[in-house]
Amino acid sequence: MGLNLSIRRIIFYSLIRPMINEKGEMEMETISVSSALQIAGRAGRYGTQWEHGYVTSMKPEDHSTLCRLLSHVPDDIEQAGLHPTADQIELFAYHLPSYTLSNLIDVFVNLCTVDSSLYFMCLMDDFKFLADLIQHIPLPLRSRYVLCCSPINKKMPFVCAMFLKFTRQLSQNEPATLDWLCHQVKWPFSTPATLLDLVHLEEVYDVFDLYLWLSYRFPDMFPEGELVRDLQRELDDLIQDGVTQIVRLLRNSDTRTSTTAADTEDTFIMDQRQKSSSRGNRSLPLTSSEDLHQETTTLPKAKFPAQYRRKTMTRGNLTERLLAQGLLSPKMLAELQREWQQQGSEDGEDSEGGSSGRPRRNKPGKR
Repeated sequence: MGLNLSIRRIIFYSLIRPMINEKGEMEMETISVSSALQIAGRAGRYGTQWEHGYVTSMKPEDHSTLCRLLSHVPDDIEQAGLHPTADQIELFAYHLPSYTLSNLIDVFVNLCTVDSSLYFMCLMDDFKFLADLIQHIPLPLRSRYVLCCSPINKKMPFVCAMFLKFTRQLSQNEPATLDWLCHQVKWPFSTPATLLDLVHLEEVYDVFDLYLWLSYRFPDMFPEGELVRDLQRELDDLIQDGVTQIVRLLRNSDTRTSTTAADTEDTFIMDQRQKSSSRGNRSLPLTSSEDLHQETTTLPKAKFPAQYRRKTMTRGNLTERLLAQGLLSPKMLAELQREWQQQGSEDGEDSEGGSSGRPRRNKPGKR
């Protein structure tokens, strides 16, 4: 939701999402008023043809709930989150010189006490993930701390891999120039041909965002922020072209391989560390994948050409990746496959009914 796309209409597919309660347990709850207003606020973009946006819900029964959420004023903030500062961590490191940054964070969280009526400790999982990711790279503690505050989604391996490369450049005191960045992300790009290509372009957009964020903290090491911002605008246009052709991308996704996704050494490192950090939560994705397999293999067989069956009944790398990232649920994929089956069946019947024998050829001299 961070891209500034020219969106006219926002459609809420669901108003329920998983939340973590006070006991650390996962629960399904209705989104908050502030979340609904934040998402709905993406509809309409000032200075474009869609200055006024529209918001609705996919399911009719959610419409009244959505209207109620958007008509309310957000609740007052009753608690403020506390995050350990660099000075505090350096003080702990002075007394515990052999501890890693991730260890220092654990010690700080376990020892600190807060007034729970006014404050709470921020979740440090993402910070610790980045700290463990770059622990093997020699850096001063304060620089390491700043890097671990980077706005990164750890579910995006390509972005995390580029974060590793940025960190290495900083460690070696080598500026990350525009030419170096373009070489790393394989710029330029063409219009995305599959949904996986579109997802990769969004990841590259996040990489440019990360570069700009670092350029404010380390201006000497990331000196070409304005030029990167120009590249980001060009990439924004490509992403908008892909969004307008989303239906075609969905059709191509499971039958073609991505032309932009890169397999690098850093991506491999990222995959290994993500697996090791999420071993305790692996049962849920596996169960969902098995349920999806059962759903897709028990779909009714329609009478249409075999090539359509192969395209709709198989799961490619894109499917597995979207499921793992939570961008696509098994139920949503099953519904999409049913729609493609039905449309493929209709196309197949039309082609059979409209063809009789061999194709006609025009005689020479006649049209």
